[in-house]
Amino acid sequence: MSIITFTDGGARGNPGPAGSGGVIYDGDRKVADVKKYLGIRTNNWAEYEAIIITLERAKLMGYAKRDIELRMDSELIARQLSGRYRVKDANMKEQFLKVQALLAHFGKATFTHIPREKNKEADAWANEAMDEGGKG
Repeated sequence: MSIITFTDGGARGNPGPAGSGGVIYDGDRKVADVKKYLGIRTNNWAEYEAIIITLERAKLMGYAKRDIELRMDSELIARQLSGRYRVKDANMKEQFLKVQALLAHFGKATFTHIPREKNKEADAWANEAMDEGGKG
């Protein structure tokens, strides 16, 4: 059975104060939430970072070698990761390569673009990270 991740990243302003969030499911059971304040970043950078922190947590939890489905509301990132779009920006290429390196620890990976309304939990974690970071 695959593990399923939901990820979201955002920036208030582009670039601006940014945060990432993710949720990990093993079947129908939620097993982890993650969030991280990122400082001043772009929205797309934060979207990639959400995937990175979520994959890192899944790996630490012992889910490496399992097939994984990554669900996100960024159509651009989903298409870049699935190979349909090229990554042209140097900063995004670095993030893309980090994701690829982490995915090497897992089985088959699929990338699914989902509507924003089906990604509310990851969005909430990303916003909470931005809220907490803005207090510093």
